[in-house]
Amino acid sequence: MKKETLAIHATHIQDETANSVATPIFLTTTFERSADGSYPKGHMYSRNSNPNRDALEKGLAALEGGGARAFAFGSGLAAVSAVFQCLSKGDHILMPEVGYYASYKLAEEIMGPWGLEVSQVDMGSLSAIEAAIQPNTRLIWVETPANPLLSLSDIEAISTLAHARGIRVGVDNTIATPIFQNPLALGADIVMHATTKYIGGHSDVLGGAIVVKENDGWAERIHRVQILMGATQNPLDCYLLARGLKTLPIRMREQAASALDLAKKLEKHPQIAQVHYPGLASFPQYALAMKQMPLGQSAMISIQIQGDESRARQVANSLRLFTQATSLGGVESLVEHRRSIEGPASTTPGNLLRLSIGLEHVDDLWEDLQQALQG
Repeated sequence: MKKETLAIHATHIQDETANSVATPIFLTTTFERSADGSYPKGHMYSRNSNPNRDALEKGLAALEGGGARAFAFGSGLAAVSAVFQCLSKGDHILMPEVGYYASYKLAEEIMGPWGLEVSQVDMGSLSAIEAAIQPNTRLIWVETPANPLLSLSDIEAISTLAHARGIRVGVDNTIATPIFQNPLALGADIVMHATTKYIGGHSDVLGGAIVVKENDGWAERIHRVQILMGATQNPLDCYLLARGLKTLPIRMREQAASALDLAKKLEKHPQIAQVHYPGLASFPQYALAMKQMPLGQSAMISIQIQGDESRARQVANSLRLFTQATSLGGVESLVEHRRSIEGPASTTPGNLLRLSIGLEHVDDLWEDLQQALQG
């Protein structure tokens, strides 16, 4: 079944009350027991399970292709945390040098004192990864495309390297989404999404998700963390995310097409020092982008402005259609000066702006970028 069809039908719940076409929202904390003490519909308490969460998880597993099971969380970081909590004291995790800042801080500041060992490596270099593997390495955490430089990692090659040593591979697939990239099919064991972003798509819901290839001990551990740590997703948010899934394929196609158009124009602009976008032929990892994401390279563009940090922030302040906000993947276009968000320890270039391309007409977005760059 094609993803456009799966996205619409995989999360449907049959309404036994009124036969409604739209999925009902089950805003209940608890469920009635039968006289014999059983739960005839399979639900006991909404922290454990809920029809809306079940539907969302089923849809996410289906869209990822080959997903045995999915788990919905209250945020992307809660989802990442659940995977890290599958590890034991003294275990080692390899994380990318370039990636989502908060994921590394979670491992370093929260998991570190609990005994998790963490190191960073260039995930674009197989030899660097191999050299960084330790006897106690249990997980390689990949983010591709990586935030904010959109650098890529070869999921298939990393998975082959890791599995030969008994190491699991997890992939943050937030930027590519299941529409453009399926890490499980490329060999990864675990996929993570910050569903807040493209899957929700409207900047109005927080969420995260884990999809696993095998229904094994790690899957059960993630499930137990989901229930016992209490970071489950509430029914209304699950409903909103399942609704977002229905339009995800068409939104991703439109937003990615606009991003490619803008990236090509920005690359030729005299006020731009460098454009980071995997869909550009000039992108250093263009061949890998075409291999892993042949249908589209998402809708994030990072640009480095001619000049210093103050010039970059001046450009951001001059934009009219792009809202300055720290997120991505919504229908509205956003701009972010990433270094100022990440703080003094950030390695992101000061002249870099991250653009999240929305669903506005591409001509209007280009006009806005031109006037800001000329200011």
